[in-house]
Amino acid sequence: MEKATFAAGCFWGVEEAFRTLRGVIKTTVGYMGGTTDNPSYKQVCTGETGHAEVVEVEFDPEVISYHALLDRFWAKHNPTTLNRQGVDFGTQYRSEIFYYTDEQRQQAEESKSAIDRSGQFDNPVVTAITLAGPFWRAEEYHQQYIFKQKPGFTCS
Repeated sequence: MEKATFAAGCFWGVEEAFRTLRGVIKTTVGYMGGTTDNPSYKQVCTGETGHAEVVEVEFDPEVISYHALLDRFWAKHNPTTLNRQGVDFGTQYRSEIFYYTDEQRQQAEESKSAIDRSGQFDNPVVTAITLAGPFWRAEEYHQQYIFKQKPGFTCS
């Protein structure tokens, strides 16, 4: 098994986008990239901890590639809006790829360059690519939030 961590706005919808992929073993929402140990959702929402809302993806690379996860990441959000996704704004909603290995870093950088050159977006891609740091699991009610809701509930 391998691990990948992505920030692409509100973690509820991002988790659902990855959770349903064949080869993804487990998804966990949480916080990464900040300075406060074990932050709460309330703290992260202030923007003062520096954390992003993230989804940690555990996957089987024999079934799904890291590149395929990157494709889903780019498709799930607008990587050209700094600290904003839809109606959500603040540093906790930034676009960021947290890598665990040099191979992941290289693939993320190549993927970002390809998306930027593709002409798919009118503005430049602002997604940061950062070495993964401590992952702090979000409160239980955030885990698989969309899956737990009534049928038809969505989150962008």
